[in-house]
Amino acid sequence: MTAVVPDSPAAALERVVGGPVTDLRRLSAGASRETWSFDAGGRGLILRRDPPEAPDPEGMAREAECFRAAARAGVPIPELLAAGDGTDGVGSPYLLMERLAGETLPPRLLRSERWAAVRPRLARQFGEILGRIHAIDPAEAPRLEHHADPLALLRESHAAFGEPRPAMELVFRRLAETRPDPVPPALVHGDFRNGNLLIDDTGVRAVLDWELAHVGDPREDLGWVCARAWRFGAAPEVGGFGSREELLAGYESVTGVRPDPEEARWWETFACARWAVICRIQAERHLGGTERSVEMAVLGRRIAEAEHDALLALGLTEPEVVTDPIDEPAVVEEPVVHDRPSVDELLEAVTGFLREELAPPDPRTAYLAKVAANALTIARRELRLGPAQRAEHRARLHALGCADDGELAARIRDGALPADGPDVVAAVRASVTAQVAVASPRYLAPPPPT
Repeated sequence: MTAVVPDSPAAALERVVGGPVTDLRRLSAGASRETWSFDAGGRGLILRRDPPEAPDPEGMAREAECFRAAARAGVPIPELLAAGDGTDGVGSPYLLMERLAGETLPPRLLRSERWAAVRPRLARQFGEILGRIHAIDPAEAPRLEHHADPLALLRESHAAFGEPRPAMELVFRRLAETRPDPVPPALVHGDFRNGNLLIDDTGVRAVLDWELAHVGDPREDLGWVCARAWRFGAAPEVGGFGSREELLAGYESVTGVRPDPEEARWWETFACARWAVICRIQAERHLGGTERSVEMAVLGRRIAEAEHDALLALGLTEPEVVTDPIDEPAVVEEPVVHDRPSVDELLEAVTGFLREELAPPDPRTAYLAKVAANALTIARRELRLGPAQRAEHRARLHALGCADDGELAARIRDGALPADGPDVVAAVRASVTAQVAVASPRYLAPPPPT
């Protein structure tokens, strides 16, 4: 029997595959697209589709082109069985592909003894595979966008929200001042990282999630895979698995070209800034009402993590151990006009329910319950730290002669304040640290020794 799943595309899938569909379930993976697993015709299959409320047929067609071009180039990738615009009843544009055995979840790959033997091989393999991707003629995927000036594009995307972020302006200034010379454009995966790679006992079994692919500077992929966000708490630079040197050696073995390590580091800083902008774009899907989602909402609070990582990459901040305030009582302002439980105690009760008592029927809902519990914990931290943080931030702005973040950001952007000025850097660093201390204080700590 076909499993009963909310918003299930089961009936349409049976028409697409020409037979019964069994064990249909939505997986937890996929923030921007839905991922469904099922069996049909004696084999395991995966459906990737746009959220029905936010279809992107052109984007799905681009991804299908990349799948086919990558397969021809010998890049490990699932076999693409079908692609559609959703008018056949599946509900939205989709890709249908084979289901391969392996693991994608970074915490398991990084910490489980099950994957201990394969971990040391991955950084070099990543470089080899990226070399094969970058050798693909972009003409094989003609729908891909060309990013001739990715830094300008990123600044425009950030500016479109009209939200001043001094840290982003500082990072943009540093990137513009140290930009490496361009290289010939190539097909760029755009999201090649731990979490989007299926790993089995041989290493990388498949490269997944090509929705951000474009034509641009191939070093962008090398920086992206090294971004701290994709190390998931581990120390090694390449996804938590290995060193930059191993990555670049693998790349050179395929392409004959060894990228300059300092240029790769520039792209790593760019990756941190790019992740910050992507978090804001994803948050807007919730805030703007396109897709109401606790997952998207919480991504808005991860922007400060990406800013922190960019400052780390630039050598403008350092890891530090910050005490999580969640076990300290929240300040109750007088006069008390509401009964107990207090706001904090109500949030604590719901957090406990989501984490300990709720038994969701499927992996996706279970994952979202954890995200929701995390959102409530962020709110509880802000109840404790917010008032003092706001006062400290006002004092920092006053010391710089700025009325608000908007003025500080503008003065960094136009050069009225020096991007390397110690007072400017200290103020930006303190602001970012305060935000991360509320969103995820453990993120500020140095990684554990390997």
